[in-house]
Amino acid sequence: MNYREASLKKHAEWKGKIETVARVPVDSREALSLAYTPGVAEPCMAIHGDVEKSFELTRRWNTVPVITDGTAVLGLGDIGPEAGMPVMEGKCALFKAFGGVDAYPICLRTKDTEEIINTIKIMAGSFGGINLEDISAPRCFEIETRLKEELDIPVFHDDQHGTAIVSAAALINAVRLAGKNLEEVKVVINGAGAAGIAIGRFLLKLGVKDVTLCDLKGIVCEGSDWLNPAQKEVAKITNLSKKQGKLADAMRGADVFIGVSGPHCVTKEMVASMAEKSILFPCANPVPEIEPEDAKAAGAFIVGTGSSEHPNQINNVLVFPGLFRGALDVRATTVNDEMMIAAAKGIADCVSDRQLATDYILPYAYDKNAHRSVAKAVAEAAVASGVAKLK
Repeated sequence: MNYREASLKKHAEWKGKIETVARVPVDSREALSLAYTPGVAEPCMAIHGDVEKSFELTRRWNTVPVITDGTAVLGLGDIGPEAGMPVMEGKCALFKAFGGVDAYPICLRTKDTEEIINTIKIMAGSFGGINLEDISAPRCFEIETRLKEELDIPVFHDDQHGTAIVSAAALINAVRLAGKNLEEVKVVINGAGAAGIAIGRFLLKLGVKDVTLCDLKGIVCEGSDWLNPAQKEVAKITNLSKKQGKLADAMRGADVFIGVSGPHCVTKEMVASMAEKSILFPCANPVPEIEPEDAKAAGAFIVGTGSSEHPNQINNVLVFPGLFRGALDVRATTVNDEMMIAAAKGIADCVSDRQLATDYILPYAYDKNAHRSVAKAVAEAAVASGVAKLK
C-alpha cells in the first residue's frame, strides 16, 4: 500500500480524526436544568470558592491540549500551524485510544517565545496537563522550562522527552539482548536538536556514561565555536574524551547509534566500523539515516527505526498516552526524572526474556498492556517522588 496516497484520501473522507461527544443527556427540561442553567451555578460557585474543585466537577482532570506552532512538524520542518493540524489530531486520537485521555489540538499562529508561553499560561486553567508538540529548537527548551516553572500541572514536550523515553526503553532491552551493560556502552547520537539533546541527557540519567552527540557541522565538543546555547550546555556533560571530527569518526568503535537527524547520512562503512553486536536506531522519518537491510548487511546486531514498516518501531506513542494517564490519575504537578525513568522501564519490562529477540525489543505501539504498564509506573513514581496530589 502507498500509505501517503491512501492517507490523503482517508483524511478527505474523515474530515477530522476527533470530535466532541456529550457525556450527559440534554434531552429534557430536567436534564438541561442539571447540566446547564439553573443547576450549573452551584458547581461554578464551588469552584469559585476552591479552584482545585475544577478537577472534581469538570472534565479538566482528564483533558490535555496538544499544542504546536507548526515549526517542526514530523520531520517536514516549518510548515505552519494549520498544516500541523493533521498530526495534532492524530496525536489526540492516540491519547484517547491508548490512554483514555481527552486531548484537543491547539495550533498557534505565532513563533514568538513569550507569546507562546503567555498563551499557554492563560489557557492552563482548562487543562490537567500540557503536551507541547513540534516546536523547533532552541525555542522549545525555553518554552518548556518556563512553563514547568510557572505552572502547577504537568508540562511535557513529547519531541524531547517522549523520544528520549522510548529510545531508552529500546536501548535497555537491546543492551540486555547483546549481553552488554548500559554503564559501559559507547553511544553516538546524530542530531543535536531538541530530540537528540534530550536523549543524551536522559541516557546519562539512566546510567550510560559515554555519550557523544553529532550535528551537521560535526561532533559536539565543548569549546567549539559553532554550538548554539543548548548544545553548549550539553557539551559540558557529553563527549568527555573531547573527540572531534565528523559522524564517521564518532561511530568508530561505538556500541550504539541513535539517529534523530536526516536521511541516509550513515554508510555501511560507518556501521562496519562499530563495535561487535552493534545497535542502531536510525529513527529519521520518513527516510532513516540508513536503511535497516543495509545496516544488517554491514554487521548490525539490532536495528530499530521510527517506521511501522520495519521491526522494532521506536515510536513515541508507547510513551505519551500512558505517561499522561498516570500523571493525571494522581494529579501530578509536574513530570520529573523519576516519572520518565519509570516510564522507560515500564515499556522495557513489557518484553519478557522469552520474547526478547533481535526483531522484538519493544512492545507494539498498539499493545494496550504496555500503555497500562507505563501509566502504573508513572503514577507510582509521581507518588513516591512527592509530586502527586492524590495517592
